[in-house]
Amino acid sequence: MERIAAILERARIVPVIRTADADSAYVAAAGLLHSGLSVVELTATTPGWPSVLRKLRAEFPDAVLGAGTIVTAADAREATASGAAFLVSPFPAPEVRAVAEIPFLEGGFTPGEIASACAHGVAKLFPASALGPAYLKSLLAVLPGARVMPTGGIKPADAAQWLAAGAIAVGIGSDLAQIPVVLRDL
Repeated sequence: MERIAAILERARIVPVIRTADADSAYVAAAGLLHSGLSVVELTATTPGWPSVLRKLRAEFPDAVLGAGTIVTAADAREATASGAAFLVSPFPAPEVRAVAEIPFLEGGFTPGEIASACAHGVAKLFPASALGPAYLKSLLAVLPGARVMPTGGIKPADAAQWLAAGAIAVGIGSDLAQIPVVLRDL
């Protein structure tokens, strides 16, 4: 988990790819990886996501590919077999944690959920935009040392506020074309 936490912290922004079809997911992820990003999360709500992960892994062997919206043990096993380097859930998922063979970022919303997730590594704060950077800052005041990646409704222009509030990285799923510009400005 320490290696993934360090990679996320260096990346600062993690594109979260959620599309209506596998071809669109591949095009979006490959475009971001070709542009120089090294970390991408592909959600399991995308039809055909395992084949997209396998194709990306073959084309970008050095990329750090995450599998998101992993909420079952079967999905965790499929993601691992398809080349994911880390798993992400939007909420507490003990079934996934029990079988995860690679780093697992468990989601949470409440202080208790975030504390529990952080006990195992990095927590995903979701849906972060409903709470704002001030909420993260308050969470970290009572959970010093917690490593949290907020995701869900965050705009690229708001990434710096989340990072200043203490996020180790920010997951952004919309406005993906703006990510290289935001990274340049951080």
